[in-house]
Order: sequence, then structure tokens, then C-alpha cells
Amino acid sequence: MSALSLAPRALYEEVAELLRQRIFRRELEPGAWIDEMRLAEAYGISRTPLREALKVLAAEGLVTMKVRRGAYVTEVSDTDLADVYHLLALLESDAASEVAKRATDAELSELQTLHVKLEAACGDRETFFQINEQFHTLLLNIANNRWRDQMVMDLRKVMKLARHNSLLKVGRMEESLTEHRAILTALLARDATQAAQSMQNHFKNGLEAAA
Repeated sequence: MSALSLAPRALYEEVAELLRQRIFRRELEPGAWIDEMRLAEAYGISRTPLREALKVLAAEGLVTMKVRRGAYVTEVSDTDLADVYHLLALLESDAASEVAKRATDAELSELQTLHVKLEAACGDRETFFQINEQFHTLLLNIANNRWRDQMVMDLRKVMKLARHNSLLKVGRMEESLTEHRAILTALLARDATQAAQSMQNHFKNGLEAAA
């Protein structure tokens, strides 16, 4: 691997993003020890930016720093996962309620367009993941609360450590799609209560599938 070039953002942020994506792709498995020396050599950098990058990932919950043992990819326990899903359900159901109450017709149309793409992607796990994330991100953007957005972004990074397991359950992708239909139906009807409840159900079922 060739040496990294210094992007407009700090080098350690660039390294953090590379490692983050490797963790999400399972190239670095949960519980795996992160060999700092080997990575620094592979990226053609010193260990200083690498260590700064690891601090960023530790703050996000993706990496666990162990005294005198180094950095490890975080292993998400059942309790961790339940806590993350619980908070995401609260935050995103609140966002769904807000969107149902005050989204413009054009914004609801954008969500509907993404949902059509999600329907078409059913059966293609990776594409389904990507469009599903786009749908949730757009909903949050429409709800327009930057503090909630930051919390959700951090929680979703941790969820991704276990997320790929959730749709491996037979029939889960189809169930998830049905739940999305219920969310969209409530949003289009501008039924804030039902939109929030449908989002809560979506995360409840997602946790059961991921556990």
C-alpha cells in the first residue's frame, strides 16, 4: 500500500476513516488486536497520526484501548447492543414524529423515492443496507436537529459492528421492508403518533434479529 497523501483534513482523520471502513467491512473483526506497527508501515506514516486516529475511533466506541495491551476492535455485548437500539428507537421515533408533522410535500416525496429504491434492492443485502441508511439519514435531516443527528451518528457506528448479522436472519430483509412501508405510510398520512410507533417497532424487531 502506498503512503497516504495529506488531504485537506488532518492526516489522523484520514487514517481514522480508512480504519473505520475496514472495521465496517469486517476486515478488522470485533475483538481483533490492531497491529499499530504493521499498519503504520502499510500506510507509510509514523505511529503518531495512527495513534491519534485510534483515539478518535475509541471515542466513537469502535475501538477499545487496553492498558499495556494496545487497541482492539470493540466487541459489542448483548447489553451494549440493546442499549444502542433502545436509544436509537427513542431518537429516531422522535424524528419520525417531527417529520410527519412538518415535512414539506417535496421532502416526503424524497423519502418515498428512496423507499421505492429500497423495495427494488430487497434481496441484495449490501445495496439494501446502503439505501436503508440513506432513508434514515434523510429522515433525520428533514427533522433538522443537529444534536440528535450527532447522537444518532455515533450510535449507528457502534450498531454497524453487529448490524450485518441482523439481515442474515431468514426473512429479516422482507420484514424490515414491511416495517419501512409502515413508517412511510404514517409519514405520508402525517400521522405523527403512528410514525413514531412504527419506527419504534422497526428498531425493536431489528434488535431481535441482531441478538
